[in-house]
Amino acid sequence: MFEQIAQSIPYQHISVGGINISIKRLDLVHPYISGNKFFKLKYNLLTAQKQGYKKLLTFGGAYSNHIAATAYAAQLFGFESLGIIRGEELASKALNTTLNTAQQFGMQLQFVTREAYRQKQSLGYLAQLQQDYPDYYVIPEGGTNSLAIQGCQEILNKQDCENFDLICCAVGTGGTITGLIEASHPQQQVLGFSALKGDFLAREIQQLTHKTNWKITDQYCCGGYAKTTPELLQFIRTFEHQHQIPLEQIYTGKMLLGLTDLIQQGTFPKDHRILVIHSGGLQGRLAAL
Repeated sequence: MFEQIAQSIPYQHISVGGINISIKRLDLVHPYISGNKFFKLKYNLLTAQKQGYKKLLTFGGAYSNHIAATAYAAQLFGFESLGIIRGEELASKALNTTLNTAQQFGMQLQFVTREAYRQKQSLGYLAQLQQDYPDYYVIPEGGTNSLAIQGCQEILNKQDCENFDLICCAVGTGGTITGLIEASHPQQQVLGFSALKGDFLAREIQQLTHKTNWKITDQYCCGGYAKTTPELLQFIRTFEHQHQIPLEQIYTGKMLLGLTDLIQQGTFPKDHRILVIHSGGLQGRLAAL
């Protein structure tokens, strides 16, 4: 299944500011295991199966693409699933589209305080989790671990590495861009557009790769994760009207807003060959768009 889908990813070609851009439509690889999540989950699921696990446990916020994708993938491959969701207050509210989708696919949702959620990578918390859920295979927030990075290297094929000067992607937890960096050729540049404010992601990625042909900017995060601005929303509407490519406001919209701005500033030469990775996540799209 994985290999067949990965080989059929379409490209869409557009022009922005006189520069030709190819968009690799990972959002079309699968209706629910969308975009980069398909690649992040691949080796995690195969490993869980090989090790005999029947249940998956993972983490995410209320708008987590990873939560929705994991829920569907778990159901598809015969796993039970549990999602640890940031925000205890959400337990008393109506579920948004992302969490409702996850629940419909059989995922149990456990809402925890934001303080508790921040401990999700601490040794003490993970030890307690292992004690409370000994028969669950644990996948980190956003799906990012060494197996996810291994899968994300497969986003780029031989032609992608030979035919493009710049590869652009949105960045959330860093797994996807690390896979792209590892797969890229030395002469290529990889540019990540952070959905979060701050330079901590760059420091984390430096621990995951020895390569230096990459950069992350948070200049277009629009104030932080899941935050928007009127400029961003208007850009998404205009872009979708011009190119008939759906975007969302958390990741892909910010990335293309940033790339368009950099092109308009004259950052790249006109003959620059740019590949954009459309990482999906469209179930988190605002209904108002």
